[in-house]
Amino acid sequence: MLSVAESRARELIEAWNQHDLESFGTFLSDTIWWYDPSMPDPPAVGRAAVMDFSRSVLRAFPDVHYAIRGPICASADGRSCAIPWRSTGTQQALLDPPGFAPTGSRVSVDGVDLLYVTNNLVSRIETFFDPLAAAAETFGINLRPPTGSLAEMLLVRAQRVRAAWLRRRAQKGEQRR
Repeated sequence: MLSVAESRARELIEAWNQHDLESFGTFLSDTIWWYDPSMPDPPAVGRAAVMDFSRSVLRAFPDVHYAIRGPICASADGRSCAIPWRSTGTQQALLDPPGFAPTGSRVSVDGVDLLYVTNNLVSRIETFFDPLAAAAETFGINLRPPTGSLAEMLLVRAQRVRAAWLRRRAQKGEQRR
């Protein structure tokens, strides 16, 4: 027999994969809290904010699909679970917000969601995945440049300039005290 959390997780994923946001929303509490590193300003708090984020993802990736990669691990009390997943989709439209143009890129990202249920509704979702790898696939921009490359050297130089600026700013702040 499935736990409450695993049942809700499977229902939520099924609604998502059918792109049925009306049904998807029925599994969420009014005060849902969802942290996803791909959100423009995480977390999304409240059903309306989660639905706005979900609409933007489905608009940009109209073929998006979540597959469960392994067993769903439920807590002893059955009110929370960990879901290993793989999300695939093709960016075919503007991802707004923040406004990223469509690339036509096929993206495949692996991650894990922690899902919590209160009063038989999903009350919290914490999403974990490697955002640098996802950005590289989605936008064709490698934010983790190869060791020794020009891109790595430029990134290190930019970080050092920023670090020096932050140190000077902190020193000026201490001198004013």
